[in-house]
Amino acid sequence: MSQPHLRTVVVLAAGEGKRMKSSLPKVLHPLLGRTLLGHVLAAAGPLGADRSVVVVGHGADQVREHLTEVAPGATPVLQERQLGTGHAVRIALDAVPDATGTVVVINGDVPLLRPETVQALVEAHEEAAAAATVLAAEVPDPTGLGRIVRDAQGHLEQIVEERDATPQQRALREINAGIYAFDAARLREALGKLSTDNDQGEEYLTDVFALLRDAGEPVAVHCAADHVETLGCNDRVELAALRRLLRDRINEGWMRTGVSILDPHTTWIDVTVTVERDAVIDQNTQLQGATVVGEGALVGPDTTLVDTVVGAGASIVRSHALGAEVGPQASVGPYAYLRPESRLGRKAKVGTFVETKKASIGDGSKVPHLSYVGDATIGDHSNIGAATVFVNYDGVRKHHTTIGSHARTGADNMFVAPVRVGDGAYTAAGSVITGDVPPGAMAVARGQQRNVEGWVLRKRAGTDAAEAARRAGEGAPDTGGAASEGD
Repeated sequence: MSQPHLRTVVVLAAGEGKRMKSSLPKVLHPLLGRTLLGHVLAAAGPLGADRSVVVVGHGADQVREHLTEVAPGATPVLQERQLGTGHAVRIALDAVPDATGTVVVINGDVPLLRPETVQALVEAHEEAAAAATVLAAEVPDPTGLGRIVRDAQGHLEQIVEERDATPQQRALREINAGIYAFDAARLREALGKLSTDNDQGEEYLTDVFALLRDAGEPVAVHCAADHVETLGCNDRVELAALRRLLRDRINEGWMRTGVSILDPHTTWIDVTVTVERDAVIDQNTQLQGATVVGEGALVGPDTTLVDTVVGAGASIVRSHALGAEVGPQASVGPYAYLRPESRLGRKAKVGTFVETKKASIGDGSKVPHLSYVGDATIGDHSNIGAATVFVNYDGVRKHHTTIGSHARTGADNMFVAPVRVGDGAYTAAGSVITGDVPPGAMAVARGQQRNVEGWVLRKRAGTDAAEAARRAGEGAPDTGGAASEGD
């Protein structure tokens, strides 16, 4: 049985990214669920490397903090002065002096790189027992990229940066993707021989290939199947282009698993999202974070879900949800806002212009319209009337309201927490409920109506209202049993 290969991953993430024109380090710019750096680390993850080293520089503290969240096992190494890629790799290896086997070096700004491409590069390198292997790609426009220069036999002769290239070399379309595999021992030796005799006055990692080749060591080129994977990011225009490419890749992947995406160009799904088969994602929809969309659910149009779980067969239309859970066959929207810790049971409903927060809404219960439900528990099969407010905040603390099962609350109610409404209870429209309502009771908490007869004719004489009242015989209205009194 062959011994497993020892592997070290080095990610170059020290650059400032001046063209991004941002206080945020370039590698921390987000792209559909991960940062640029996060995408690179995810691509390298399946290698099962013995250790990962991330070279940090510009915004080092921010990058270190991010690493504690996404890759706590990675070792950040500070490159105080950015003296080139060769210098960066040298200080990375100094931090892991016992590293042997294969060293994989990846630029921190290639978010479309696939794990299988990294794996194929490393396997080709190890099978060939090469001293160094570079990932290359054939691109339509190589402007700004380093070129792969081959000899007459097609072997790698050198890797040349565009600013140092001759006109003939600049015409080449095979480019250096900035991703490499090295033999650790031979890499260490070559790094000690690097020169700064170039246009930038820096130590180029790519010069290692020429040094190794001149020493008779085997160097190789491995070509990526799709050049799109090798695209880097230097400014926000390129970042937007990468986002579109990743969007298309993600959407195509989900559609091939049995998800219907009605308008892929306006649907944005993070790489961290899960969507089950027969779900339908309508146009202008964003699924972000740890969102899960269950089988047969309908999401959209015009919907944003962040860290939200949607049960099988549920429907969310023109709504926004953050940290919520929508049960199977439940319905939300249009124009609803589910804030964190909102939980809807099976076949529950949150309707138009309803906001919820820390609210548990039981199976089959409904909050159809124009309401706020905060810090509340609603039992099963209850109905909350329109324009209801759960008054949960006293200016200092939040308080809880509990509505039982099979309760019916009237329109324009206010529940002043803490308060409980029992199972099967009713509350009258327009009530302000400040005390507990026993099960099966009817709570009425409003002032008695009184009608002042003839008031318009006496106090608003000459107005259209007075003329209408006169024509209608307002002097003797049907009061419907309500109390009446004179002026």
